[in-house]
Amino acid sequence: MKNQLLLKRITIYLTVDEQTINSYFNTHDPAPIYKRQLSHRFEQYIQSCIVAIKRYSTIRYRLVCTKESDKEYIEPLMHAIRRHFSIQKAIKEEEFYKFKRRAFKSLFISLGIVMFCQGVIPMLLNENHRVHSALSNALDVFSWVILWQPIDKLVFSWNPHLKEISIFDRLMNAEMVLMETETETTGVAEPDRKYA
Repeated sequence: MKNQLLLKRITIYLTVDEQTINSYFNTHDPAPIYKRQLSHRFEQYIQSCIVAIKRYSTIRYRLVCTKESDKEYIEPLMHAIRRHFSIQKAIKEEEFYKFKRRAFKSLFISLGIVMFCQGVIPMLLNENHRVHSALSNALDVFSWVILWQPIDKLVFSWNPHLKEISIFDRLMNAEMVLMETETETTGVAEPDRKYA
């Protein structure tokens, strides 16, 4: 029961300060922070945080700031993360569109071959001939075999595509929670603040 509760909400912890902010991005990218590419290591960290994600799990980013001056990096970092995952989502949606187009094209070609085999070839042969029943049985088997893969793809292969699109959408729209460990003036911890 406790494991199910843990999987309903996945929290990705990020430290935001001057020393760590550059480690989240590609070091060779000269663009401003909010347009930079995420580093491969940072992307792997995010992927490892969501490895146990389920269909209805919610994701949130918990940003840890130690100083007031570190808050200036929050918006550019979150913009870069959301931009990165929106691009990933668009790529997966394009792959899914191509997958559907290929699967339906394959299904219609298979149906055309089956209609030709079941409709035209039996008319060319005499019904009283022995070869007709053997060929008819062979054409039935061939029809099932040729239709099997397109139907299998259309029925069972959608889920991985939709799952990846859903994960990227949740990573892109995840809630951001600011957690301040201490302030410069008082040194007392402040409560969490939520940002949309």
